[in-house]
Amino acid sequence: MTIGLKEANNYYLQLVMEFPPRPIKNDEELMATQNRVNVILNKRILQPEDREYLRVLGMLIYEYEENSEPIPKLEGVELLKALIEEDNLSPQYFLEIFDSEKVVLDVLQGKRKITLSEAKKLMNFGSLLI
Repeated sequence: MTIGLKEANNYYLQLVMEFPPRPIKNDEELMATQNRVNVILNKRILQPEDREYLRVLGMLIYEYEENSEPIPKLEGVELLKALIEEDNLSPQYFLEIFDSEKVVLDVLQGKRKITLSEAKKLMNFGSLLI
């Protein structure tokens, strides 16, 4: 018996035996793990053991996605659009980079190009938010 760990009950052991959690190595295993998560989440009532098991599966999914899915490199207008969309930022938020809110809107609408100086500031700004 290991000190500090509580003994697993039969229900938790059943969950593990039905779908043993292992490091995910490919997209097929990812899909199988996500399907298993969905089956458990579709239950009307989740037991504490369900939640513990979901946490383990969630960590495995997270680890696989972090290590296998490349983060696209965004620059210029695409970076600006992504920052606004992903972080729910308003054009006013970018007044340190652009002269006015109108300039931000013009860039977003393709009426104006981003200058080299603005692009550098935007890249630095984006890396601060990560």
